[in-house]
Amino acid sequence: MEIIAGIFLIAGLFLLFVAAIGILRLPDFYSRLHASGLSETLGMVLCFIGLIIYEGFTFTSVKLLIIALFFFLANPIGTHVISRAAYRSGLKPWTRKGD
Repeated sequence: MEIIAGIFLIAGLFLLFVAAIGILRLPDFYSRLHASGLSETLGMVLCFIGLIIYEGFTFTSVKLLIIALFFFLANPIGTHVISRAAYRSGLKPWTRKGD
């Protein structure tokens, strides 16, 4: 079980690393928000699943499951709300110079 938990944790950490690179490399707010929203959500949920598998079925794993479900629901909603607020406030999406 520790090997499976380790695989989930490594996959989650990889996705969190990809999200960090996306924030640094992408050109505008919306692209950065998209990269961080998707990769961060899945990365954190995979980390929580790895911790649940490592912990076994205990009260702590139930708490971790509730936190993972909350994170899985709240992060996409928060990302959508932030991007909608930015668009309504007048922040234009990035375009190439010639377009």
